Amino acid sequence: MAEEGPGDDIVAEYLGQNRHLVQWVESLRGICETNKQWFARREFLLRNMEAFPTIEPGVSSPSLDKLISLSMVWANHVFLGCRYPQPVMEKIKEMGEGIKVRDAPVRTTRDEIMAKLRRPAPSDGNSDSGIKKSKPSSEDSDNKGTPKPSGAPPKWGPAPDAPATHQPFFNRLYKAVAWKLVSEGGFGGPNLDHYEVLRSCVETSKASLTCVFVPLKDIPDLPASRAQREGQVCELRCQTVYLGTGYGRDDAAARAMAAKEALKAFQGRKVMVKIYRRRFQGRDVEDMVLVDDQTRGSTFPPALSYPFQPEQSGS
Repeated sequence: MAEEGPGDDIVAEYLGQNRHLVQWVESLRGICETNKQWFARREFLLRNMEAFPTIEPGVSSPSLDKLISLSMVWANHVFLGCRYPQPVMEKIKEMGEGIKVRDAPVRTTRDEIMAKLRRPAPSDGNSDSGIKKSKPSSEDSDNKGTPKPSGAPPKWGPAPDAPATHQPFFNRLYKAVAWKLVSEGGFGGPNLDHYEVLRSCVETSKASLTCVFVPLKDIPDLPASRAQREGQVCELRCQTVYLGTGYGRDDAAARAMAAKEALKAFQGRKVMVKIYRRRFQGRDVEDMVLVDDQTRGSTFPPALSYPFQPEQSGS
């Protein structure tokens, strides 16, 4: 009996919709691969095909050779514990994100063993448990009454390194969304629930969406054609990063349009977290925004929420 992996149902569904790929992908199976190894590596191949747009099923090419090689490296690491140079390990781990292998071998490396053996003994100033107590940071001191430096206004906006910090998560989310859209028949499918696609992929990536709703009539500086219209506006964020804004007659319709706008960024070859200037409550602020790799203008709708406001001191 075939040993099916956790992702086999979606792979079978995808191959059912793309029957021309079935025979070709089966031709890539190694003669000594077990069912478990092949099902996992097959999913790796199918998930990453879109990253190699020059691949044509049934046609040999350098791109296909590279993808096959990376899939074998990934399988060797997962099933045999093989190690490779760090750049290669980072590459295959990124490409294999989201693939779940049932009962995958778990191995402890020599470095991990040595690190445990070299664990430092607790010093005199630490507790009996051996856990080092962290020193109060300047932020902690501020919260305990130490006055903050005066003169400079409080800073609004994300930290300069925030986009780089968030980028790995959205790289993973991009792959999850791309795979989900393929299985659903594409972005323009007549019955596609854009919000459900986005929500399920975000939750699969161990995060959640934030939805903010504001009545349309409460938004200032609207064009005259919309100033008197009823309805709701929805803004979507994930991990404080702005994804999209949508308008509708009610919350559900506005949320659906916001999700559709957000998913447009996932139609490019990659997504990027960048800092852009936006309007919020009548002032220009810096905000983190998810965009694709295509050249586009930097004009975005006014922010309905802003997670980077400086802390307000108590009166």
